[in-house]
Amino acid sequence: MDVELRHLRAFASVARHHSFSRAAEELLITQPALSRTIAQLEGKLSVRLLDRSSRHVKLTDTGAEFLVHVERVLATLDQALAVVSHRVTLRLGFSWLLPDPWAQQTVSRFEESTGASVDLTRTDDPLQALRQRSVDIALVRGDVDVPRGARIMRLYNEPRIAVCSERCDLARLGHLDWTDVQYWPLVVNTVSGTTGPWSWPVDERPAQIIETANYDEWLETVAANRGIGIVPEVAQRRTQHPALRFVSLINAPPSPVSLIHFPDAQRTLIRRFLDAAAPAAAPE
Repeated sequence: MDVELRHLRAFASVARHHSFSRAAEELLITQPALSRTIAQLEGKLSVRLLDRSSRHVKLTDTGAEFLVHVERVLATLDQALAVVSHRVTLRLGFSWLLPDPWAQQTVSRFEESTGASVDLTRTDDPLQALRQRSVDIALVRGDVDVPRGARIMRLYNEPRIAVCSERCDLARLGHLDWTDVQYWPLVVNTVSGTTGPWSWPVDERPAQIIETANYDEWLETVAANRGIGIVPEVAQRRTQHPALRFVSLINAPPSPVSLIHFPDAQRTLIRRFLDAAAPAAAPE
């Protein structure tokens, strides 16, 4: 008879609400489209399931009997889908310190609404992991070159802060202007850092650059007093290192936080994750 799942869900919704308008709202379709779907079902079955002659929609005797079996089928299907959904995982790649409370709110919202889980994957280069398809979506900080064919969703901007060794003269100054960074040796994470010589015009760049390849190397190089660093303020809340001091950074441009993904990977899950990410609050 070529009866489709959409026919059964439409019929069950109308029967439950005794209303085409309320059922259309629940199913997120227009009322004319719902009416056509019910008409298609009745045509395929060659029976009348709903009595539309009164002000309220009522089930015919055949419709009431049919509804018992439809609800059983839909309940069994939903149980089967629930079992599968708990085994579905979305891999979120990040390089260091997921932003809070955004990450916790987004993951919680996504998992509660989908039944799927988020696998948090720490990697030095989230974009490379995305290219290699070892993660499904990448959280990145700063202005980055988006891989060809990928899509980007900007979330919000994070303020920047300076960090130095407890033995550095900057620790006693208490603040630093963005334009004065050029006079200090700057430690840069070349793989996933948000601040580097590229952050200033050529004539205002720091004269001395110390390169590192990941966040841990960057952290220990700053702690060893090889130079100062500049990071999003989340690092001050989340980094516990006795040799580091954080210093207010004045007039610094904010650092963007973004999600990047390929549109051909895990389409439904990624769309649901982006929906969960958008309303989540940005860090204070």
